[in-house]
Amino acid sequence: MADFTLNILGCGSATPSPLRNPSAQVVDYRGRLMMIDCGEGAQATMRRMGLPFHRISHIFISHMHGDHCFGLPGLLSTLNLQDKGGKVVVVLPEGGVEIMKSITDYFCRENSFEIEFQPVSGNGGLVLDLPSMTVEAFPLYHRVPAYGYLFREKPKQLHLRGDMMEFYNVPVAQRQNIKNGADFVKDNGDIVPNAWLTRPADPSLSYAYCSDTVYDRRVAEAVKGVDLLYHEATYDSSFAEKALARGHSTAAQAGKIAAQAGAKELIIGHFSKRYTSTDLLVEEAAKEFPNVIAASDGMTVDII
Repeated sequence: MADFTLNILGCGSATPSPLRNPSAQVVDYRGRLMMIDCGEGAQATMRRMGLPFHRISHIFISHMHGDHCFGLPGLLSTLNLQDKGGKVVVVLPEGGVEIMKSITDYFCRENSFEIEFQPVSGNGGLVLDLPSMTVEAFPLYHRVPAYGYLFREKPKQLHLRGDMMEFYNVPVAQRQNIKNGADFVKDNGDIVPNAWLTRPADPSLSYAYCSDTVYDRRVAEAVKGVDLLYHEATYDSSFAEKALARGHSTAAQAGKIAAQAGAKELIIGHFSKRYTSTDLLVEEAAKEFPNVIAASDGMTVDII
């Protein structure tokens, strides 16, 4: 099982349809579940995908439009009914804190767990710092204050060479320092370079979520070098004017952002209900960026 997995609960736009729920995702990082947006239907898809509710630690809301947050009060209520315990941190645009707090104060009066609302404002910034991962918020360009979220692994430790550990008789107490990059100093003062004792660390991986936003090169700059990029592609190019007016992007524009960012892979989503097939959207995005797939509800993607 991969350490870093994306689970897509909903990839539709504002109106739920038989094909797609509104926006909702869960990042599973080494068993810690972190939700991104929580549109209607998120709970039901979580159950179908076998994602355990009690492992949710953080919920990141991109903006205060209903298709991205109407499922949140119901999810928090369910966690309360399940006697979750502990704490859930809800990260959301500053203007939504009082709205959501008033709803949860009413419907979750005797809560079994703590709900902490963490506001995001201005240019965003670091919103979560774990021992092996950070999450940063960055501005999107929609009709209301909106933020994308960048999940980035911290640099990983070097791999020890077992043969060299044995050859130089490296004490166990020294090995953690060597994994962190230190040389080995022998009892006689001789120095064994770290490069002789280790193999390169595994690459650190990253995932960025961008929905909803008009096409803007600043988004590409915010996610430069990302391994996996999710970018909204509400419309095809024939609706470019409507996309701009409504604060959205076309599939081709999503492909341009991926190319400008130097992403390794692109997932497009947030599809208008007019599309029963995503073939046209994938085709248009692929003209700008070749490594693209369409999201679908229930999809799981390993970030590798």
